[in-house]
Amino acid sequence: MAINVNTVYQTVLSILNKEQRGYMTPDEFNKVGTQVQLEIFEKYFEDLNQQARVPQSNLNYADRLENIDEKVAIFKTFGNASYNNTSPTPTNYFTLPTTDSYGRTVNLYRIGEVTYKNEVLIQRLQRNDFYTSEKSKLTKATETFPTYLYENNYLFVKPDTIQNNVQVEYVKKPSNVIWGFLVGSLGQYNWNESDYNATTEPSGSINFELHESEQTEVILRILQYAGIIIRDPQIVQAAAQQVQMDEINQKS
Repeated sequence: MAINVNTVYQTVLSILNKEQRGYMTPDEFNKVGTQVQLEIFEKYFEDLNQQARVPQSNLNYADRLENIDEKVAIFKTFGNASYNNTSPTPTNYFTLPTTDSYGRTVNLYRIGEVTYKNEVLIQRLQRNDFYTSEKSKLTKATETFPTYLYENNYLFVKPDTIQNNVQVEYVKKPSNVIWGFLVGSLGQYNWNESDYNATTEPSGSINFELHESEQTEVILRILQYAGIIIRDPQIVQAAAQQVQMDEINQKS
């Protein structure tokens, strides 16, 4: 489940207002919330790399590597690449999917496995190996053992006979956080829990897409930025110390 954006915003306001330390506008919250979500999201990949080097627990729910991968899995998806052979230089390449197989418009963050006909894994090669391998009959790509080069967001696939049925698994970028609102009769901001849609519901909201276990860290990191916005060093220091302690506990 996603983290409710209203729960986070109201918690942040409650903490800030408890001692009359200041206020965070919806626009400030949306910008900071989006930044915090990206920070936590990008940290997953560093944590995965680090945890892969150490022994893990035999209990699935206590395996840190699996737990981090479970958080990343929220953003994993796949879609079909589109073949292009009409545009001038370069030609004969595939463009990455902008809509996944579930019909959602997504922004690609990191590419994963690329397959042909959903069953043949296409091997990724660097530029030198990609072209050099084509010079020998022994290493030349075939539809059974295809290869691809990934450059400038394009996929160059060998052999050239492959012109469709190329699927891309990838990690999508989190959507921007939005606490949407309607203005009440007294000028107050009333949360609009409807899903945001630029055309039909421009005042709607978008929840944090992070795993619900990240709610505490999201609030602490937002408070850290809030302390900077309202120029309160005590909030910055307290929030930063708690975030640091949580990170140490997760890795120790």
